[in-house]
Amino acid sequence: MPAATLDQQGRLYLPAPIARLFGARGLEITSVSAGHVLLTAEDAEHPTLVTGVLGEISVVDLLSFFNMFRKSGVLRFDLSGGRKDLYLQDGEIVAALSSFPSENLGEILFSLGRIEREVLERLGRRADNQNALVKFLLEKNLVSASDIWQAVRHQAEIIVYDLLTFQQGSFSFQQKSLSQKDPFQLSMSTQNLLMEGLRRLDERQLFLRLVPSLEAFPRIVGQATDGLSQSEAQICKQIQSGDLSVREVIRRSGFGEFDGLRVLYHLVERGQVVIEEAASGVSPGELGLILDAFNDGLAILFREVSRIKADFRQEIQDLLRELPQPYSYILRDARLREDGTLDSRRILANLAGLEEGDKMRLLADALGELLYMECHTARQVLGEKKSAEAIAAVKAATGRAKAILGRN
Repeated sequence: MPAATLDQQGRLYLPAPIARLFGARGLEITSVSAGHVLLTAEDAEHPTLVTGVLGEISVVDLLSFFNMFRKSGVLRFDLSGGRKDLYLQDGEIVAALSSFPSENLGEILFSLGRIEREVLERLGRRADNQNALVKFLLEKNLVSASDIWQAVRHQAEIIVYDLLTFQQGSFSFQQKSLSQKDPFQLSMSTQNLLMEGLRRLDERQLFLRLVPSLEAFPRIVGQATDGLSQSEAQICKQIQSGDLSVREVIRRSGFGEFDGLRVLYHLVERGQVVIEEAASGVSPGELGLILDAFNDGLAILFREVSRIKADFRQEIQDLLRELPQPYSYILRDARLREDGTLDSRRILANLAGLEEGDKMRLLADALGELLYMECHTARQVLGEKKSAEAIAAVKAATGRAKAILGRN
């Protein structure tokens, strides 16, 4: 969280992004002590009743409190990587929204195998608008109303379950009455969600002992496919269809991640499936060379800009979250390394579910978009001469990728 400063004349200076949120509105001191000041907008329609930071107070503590006292309103969490909003009615969760790319409705439908990546690519930025996405999918008969309902419920559950893993961040609660007209309003027991979420956290650790990575590759042992349950047979069918990662096998099987891991765990436990760290006989090839070229360019910019701009790493993480579709999917969950490059293995796994002919183009476009935004920052920070030198070095590095693309 950026810091505000107080000068000797008692004037308070807010960081520019925060100041823009309030504009010219007056601020009221709502709560104060020797260790804190809580400011709220004087004309705020819905008052902020509770705010604080996670740590000694956990997500479970907060949700239990609001459930016990049957509060209605919006509980917002600002976390590393994004924001989550839980909508409460009389203490029960009736809706949940998230700015994390993997938790928008389009990605949830994709992860459940209800739609393919090409559908989200056609929609572009419209895929981030939940109402527009639902309208498009239903009008084109790409999914059923039942698929949408199940995905919305699954989305809300995933948002809550993932929230339980956060130990740091800030929260605020605005008291307000919720509209009954929302077609996506659910009826879920907060206490049941908490108990299920905590159970899943424990069991997931157990599953990962035998299935250590979603990017690993499952293999069937011999012909040991007799006596399988329906869900196990579905998983095995997808494993047999080709070199697919654990993540893609689960997606094509139509299971959510947790349920798919549980099925796969039991297959591995019985010795019917083994997990390999890399796809046998598969090399990243030209995709890997393209990634290496762009990573060289990213490293050059990071080295030059971070010398002057200490928070450049955080800015890059913000840029990754703001990328439009389909770029946000290509770079989804890619770890930003200490040198400013991206985890190649995660990106290659994201590409696994796409058509072969599209992989190189989409990869280059996604990385090119990120580089373009970083170059814009470099011009602002380094000045005309130094930025021109850095960008020339980036172009030389990424020229290798363009040469590969030109051959295909």
